[in-house]
Amino acid sequence: MLNYIWGFMILAGIIIAAWTGKLPDVTNAAIESSQEAVNVCITMLGIVSMWSGLIRIAEKAGIVEAFTKKTAPLIKFLFPTLPLKSKAVKYISTNMIANILGLGWAATPAGLMAMEELQKLNKKKDTASRDMCTFLIINMSSLQIVTISIISDRAMYNSQNPSEIIAPGILATLISTVAAVIFVKIAGKAAE
Repeated sequence: MLNYIWGFMILAGIIIAAWTGKLPDVTNAAIESSQEAVNVCITMLGIVSMWSGLIRIAEKAGIVEAFTKKTAPLIKFLFPTLPLKSKAVKYISTNMIANILGLGWAATPAGLMAMEELQKLNKKKDTASRDMCTFLIINMSSLQIVTISIISDRAMYNSQNPSEIIAPGILATLISTVAAVIFVKIAGKAAE
């Protein structure tokens, strides 16, 4: 459905631009946007590579495992039916570390692996388990202490103070995470 909406909007824009004589402006905007998109991708590739590498180093150095052990009470609180010996716990912890550091792109692979492991533990393969839903909701709320991606975007576009977003980012993601935990606990009680 979304493809039809986008297709309609693009086609309507081209027709209106041709009708009003602004077709060259549409062409120029498309070319400039394409160039900007490539520049953003190249810049973000460096940032993603660096932080993904740091997460990998943290895994090899045992930091992720240590974090997993330290967060065991939190994981048990959020995922009461999940065995703490499961590989999913490690992937959930890695995902949380990446999200806390504001590295949503680095959190994605760990999140996908966590969901795969949670699916292996799922008794009803055609329905998301409670743990899968909980992980998805907590992941979407994404508590972030350092919003690396937003700071890098602001720096790329010449913001006077790219890091001024840190305090509002912490506040907003703290509120969203608390709301997510409350929702998960209420929904979990209702499902019992």
